[in-house]
Amino acid sequence: MALIPATILTGFLGAGKTTLLNRLLHEDHGQRIAVIENEFGEENIDNEILVQDTREQIVEMNNGCICCTVRGDLIAALGQLAQKQRSGELKFDRVVIETTGLANPGPVAQTFFMDEEIATSYLLDGVITIVDASNAMQQLDKFEEAQRQVGFADRLFLSKSDLVSKDQLTLLETRLRRINPRAPVGRANFGNAPIAEILDIRGFNLNDKLDIDPDFLKAEDAHHCDDHCDHDHEHHHHEHGHDHAAHQEGGHTDDIAAFVFRSNRAFDPARLEDFIGQLIQMYGPRMLRYKGILWMEGASRKVIFQGVHQTMGSDLGAPWGSDEVRGSKIVFIGQSLPRPIFTEGLEQCLV
Repeated sequence: MALIPATILTGFLGAGKTTLLNRLLHEDHGQRIAVIENEFGEENIDNEILVQDTREQIVEMNNGCICCTVRGDLIAALGQLAQKQRSGELKFDRVVIETTGLANPGPVAQTFFMDEEIATSYLLDGVITIVDASNAMQQLDKFEEAQRQVGFADRLFLSKSDLVSKDQLTLLETRLRRINPRAPVGRANFGNAPIAEILDIRGFNLNDKLDIDPDFLKAEDAHHCDDHCDHDHEHHHHEHGHDHAAHQEGGHTDDIAAFVFRSNRAFDPARLEDFIGQLIQMYGPRMLRYKGILWMEGASRKVIFQGVHQTMGSDLGAPWGSDEVRGSKIVFIGQSLPRPIFTEGLEQCLV
């Protein structure tokens, strides 16, 4: 049986997750969506306000969508839905998990890789984060959870953008791209966002496409020194310059931030595997998302890898084209990651 696609919908309190979700459920798109209102965890505050009944309940709507409120183990809820689908008791095409406003999406995403039953039933399609344009700057300053939700995202959607000026919107988008340069930023005012940009985005798919915001890379390139610099010096120069610029801009310092490692030299496979293992062991809990397209010495095909915290997967990608410029590109998004340690270590893994 085909794997069930799953989407994680996250965003800070009041961002507009439920508004977008209601639109997904009621629009005539021909898909039957099972929704899990994921209200587990010690930090939940919506629970007492929204519902008094503490039992799990599954409600099937007249258009074939299903709403399931979970106040317990997410793994158990996903397993129950998959079992009911296999038995024919419930019919649905995909699952959308709406997290609470204070949730860290990391453990939710890891669920799809750490549990064998879930991994053999579901395919994590992507993490969608709704950002309240009118309050996001203050929330990002004050709450680490808001930064994590941005850092984990495969797609970011701004709600309430009509309530802020064009300049404020530009500042916010710049900050979001600095935290997460691989997530496109769209609009979702009053829940209006293209379905094609929310479902089947294959954000966790191991493929040759590595979306990194082009403006982010331009900002990094602006800090490269002249062409006569040697590779190592050039790389370190722009690392420190970019960090300084990023922290000064707008006066905001974000614990969650991104950086990109690029090289036109091949990796030594054994050295790289050993070093990545050390990074994950030491910094795994702080490594939110990371993904790379790698050139390995002696390999005729690209190697694709990505991870969430300590969970990582890799696969062979397409063959290198005869006229294609070979090289590696890796994006790391994490909390207070020691960038020089990562870049210097990776450079030592190059042939």
